[in-house]
Amino acid sequence: MSINVNNEILNRIANALERISPPPIESKDLDISDGFVFEANTNYLKPVNQINRIPIDLLKGLEPQKKILINNTYNFAKNLPANNVLLWGAKGTGKSSLVKSVHQEILDKLKNKLLKLVEIHREDIIHLPKLLSILTKFNKQKFILLCDDLSFDEGENTYKSLKSILDGGIEGKPDNVVFYATSNRRHLMPRDMIENERSTSVNPSESIEEKVSLSDRFGLWIGFHNISQDIYLEIINAYSKQFNIMLDKDYLRAKALEWSITRGARSGRVAWQFIQHIAGETSTKINLK
Repeated sequence: MSINVNNEILNRIANALERISPPPIESKDLDISDGFVFEANTNYLKPVNQINRIPIDLLKGLEPQKKILINNTYNFAKNLPANNVLLWGAKGTGKSSLVKSVHQEILDKLKNKLLKLVEIHREDIIHLPKLLSILTKFNKQKFILLCDDLSFDEGENTYKSLKSILDGGIEGKPDNVVFYATSNRRHLMPRDMIENERSTSVNPSESIEEKVSLSDRFGLWIGFHNISQDIYLEIINAYSKQFNIMLDKDYLRAKALEWSITRGARSGRVAWQFIQHIAGETSTKINLK
């Protein structure tokens, strides 16, 4: 009697779990969007209604970076050899913006929707093998995995599993997946963490090499650096033209420079924040479609 009751309870629990868990992702589910966010707790690819990105022509001062990333992404989309990419450098210099804009550029070139952009959050990197096992089932689509602001702090060991994943391990990396990461750190580790290994490790050179070698798993490193005043103003002018912000050029220039001084930086992000501020003051609508 008790066995039957226990079985009944277990069946109820199993049925309840089946109802709340999302159904397996099918190829047709990927047709509804160009971009998805991986939700690790449910193994779900959440579709993005509209990817937050800037037209690639508005990304000024990044011509070498554009060329490298466009070529690599195009090769990947055309089933040619392509590398995982680490985009590293100063904050607000356009790293993640470039990935999203290049994705749209390649979609326009290919005139199809088979190249998908999938974002995985930095805290979910430990679940990357699970995501790869999902994506490898799809034969038609190809996937750019984007992890924004990837870095590792003292005491974290997640980077060890990431190293083997980037190399593909014994199974090999799926042919329909490429991994793009942005970071403020060239080696993905804080300098003091590396220096601490140098001073405390029994074999410091080997320990340091293990940590630094993570970035070596990326076939391409693309550097981003602080921009000059001229480039900063060029970005401002491009935005103001794109969004029909009707202000005197000298006035706009003076306000843009004042804005950068108060922020203590010149970058694409600062320029975008300034344009949003000016657009609000002049009642100008910004439409990135």
